[in-house]
Amino acid sequence: MTQRRPTSFDIAALAGVSQPTVSRALSGSPSVSEETRRRVVEAAEQLHYKVDKNASGLRRQQSNTLALLFFEEAPGIALLNPFYLSLVGPMVRRCAEHGYDLLISIQQLSSDWHVDYEDSRKADGIILLGYGDYLEYRPRLERLVASGAHFVRWGSAEGSLGTTVCSNNEQGGFDATTHLLQHGRRQIAFIGTAGPGFPEVHERWNGYCRALHAAGLTPDERLRADAAPDESEGRIAAEQLIERGVPFDAIFAASDVAAIGAMHALQHAGRTIPDDVAIVGFDDIPAASLASPPLTTITQDARHAAEALVDALIESIETGSSRDRALPVRLTVRESSAAG
Repeated sequence: MTQRRPTSFDIAALAGVSQPTVSRALSGSPSVSEETRRRVVEAAEQLHYKVDKNASGLRRQQSNTLALLFFEEAPGIALLNPFYLSLVGPMVRRCAEHGYDLLISIQQLSSDWHVDYEDSRKADGIILLGYGDYLEYRPRLERLVASGAHFVRWGSAEGSLGTTVCSNNEQGGFDATTHLLQHGRRQIAFIGTAGPGFPEVHERWNGYCRALHAAGLTPDERLRADAAPDESEGRIAAEQLIERGVPFDAIFAASDVAAIGAMHALQHAGRTIPDDVAIVGFDDIPAASLASPPLTTITQDARHAAEALVDALIESIETGSSRDRALPVRLTVRESSAAG
């Protein structure tokens, strides 16, 4: 009876690593540590495994394609944050400058997208945008890290997995709230879902609290209302603030779309902006300058963000490692926070 030839899965079992790690170790990938490579090589030698040089050469070929994956924020609803959409054009141009194509896809969080892109080699690396609750999403990131996949994501770097590109969210929250304080506002509400599942918003909340403390004020939980980056949720959050009956003279919303929704609710309730309530958002999406009145906001540089995401991913692909990047933000003042 002919003895079965050993496979990379046999090596993986003997070395105590994943099969993709075996493939990367035997192909000389820089993403594998020397200690892991040594264990894999020793296991291969012990099993008398011979590398198929033609097959391994094919596996090492790059597609020169990056995958940009958007995620549905809610099942069956493919509403995308306008800020993410503003990254696409600059991202395509940056990829072209590096000689890469960009594959764009909308995924459901329930799908096995990580398996699809990792195993099919559709792309050399993945850019991740808009994945909702980080705590629910984290196990998939852990699997990507364990497999050695090249990926970069937009979001908070705190406690993150893999390479992260983000804005200075806390400074943005601080600057937005300080601006309102400097215009005489003292009862400033916060609209946004802050917490460990939404670390970007939580950092903006921390900046809001820091600015209040610096002014000798204490954050009031009654002036805090949850809202995803969605216009209808911003409207509902503002309606909740009004119904609570706690006076407020300003709102800092953690996203522009929620801020615009809040403006609609306030106007429907007969409150003028900014005389009765001043409002500041976050992102500076195109609709911010077209709102009525135009929305004061914390500007994130979409072009800079897109280029940083692409550069970080290509650095990971070509060198085996990459560094996190934190980008500056700036306050853009319009009529929603200060009378002209």
